[in-house]
Amino acid sequence: MRVPLEPGTPGNEHASERVALITGASSGIGLAAARPLLEDGWTVVCSSRQSGAGSEAVEQLQRHTGSGRAHFVAADLSRPGEAVALAEAVISRFGRLDALANNAGAFVHRRTTTPEGFEYSFALNHLGPFALTHAALPALREARGRIVTVSSNAALAARLQLDDPNSEQRFSGWRAYAWTKLCNQLFTAELARRLAGTGVRAYAVHPGFVATSFGHAGGWSSTLTRLAQRLFGRTPERGADGLVWLMTEASEIGASGGYYVDRRERPMAPRARDPVSQRRLWTLSEELVGEAGVDLRPIRTAA
Repeated sequence: MRVPLEPGTPGNEHASERVALITGASSGIGLAAARPLLEDGWTVVCSSRQSGAGSEAVEQLQRHTGSGRAHFVAADLSRPGEAVALAEAVISRFGRLDALANNAGAFVHRRTTTPEGFEYSFALNHLGPFALTHAALPALREARGRIVTVSSNAALAARLQLDDPNSEQRFSGWRAYAWTKLCNQLFTAELARRLAGTGVRAYAVHPGFVATSFGHAGGWSSTLTRLAQRLFGRTPERGADGLVWLMTEASEIGASGGYYVDRRERPMAPRARDPVSQRRLWTLSEELVGEAGVDLRPIRTAA
């Protein structure tokens, strides 16, 4: 499978510049995060499933920043194979990757499954970032880069579903979403452990309650979400601040594997702190992605 970049000159034309890949960047937090990076001279690859909206977003970024370093790649990250192809396309084009923002995510009201049979929010919010990070690691290791995964305080309310990751036994949109946000934290903690000593740092971040189109999937809960966002939601720019900071801050932030809220490290959800659960989710994720026909290079545990 191959995910093409938008038209441009192939090859490593930006090899000397810092390169960031931001998923879910056609709107909201992802789009807001791209702008300060571009203004700081980064090359930014924006990815989303919606090719039309994504291309328009990149054109908007180019106009507002005066930078020609914004690029777009369409990829459906609920499909692990497309996640791997996305990383390969970016690395092939630019020759390096300094920062990866696993920002794409969704809240769904009704249970749907991907062609591989995964519950959609679990596939997009966790398995996609899991596969993408694996595929991007060779370049991130070379750059001693950063991996930042957008989680949420919703993880505090999550139940551990290692025996039912696809929410087959009992489904509610909120329960499935909270479970995936717990997965983000479990994944970050285990990733940091496996990358110890490599120079690559992994963090999870909570952007706060942001006024975006997130959660607008229809139904009465969408109406309540829109109302709450108008009354209490922070701007996408404010929501993106912690994400950008973790991707770019030159000074020492804190131990890899940390969870951050408004630039301050906070404890992960209690269920995310269990090393056994961290390893079990990792192994389960490898198995599920493998069953989908995607071969991932193992990330070996540090000695």
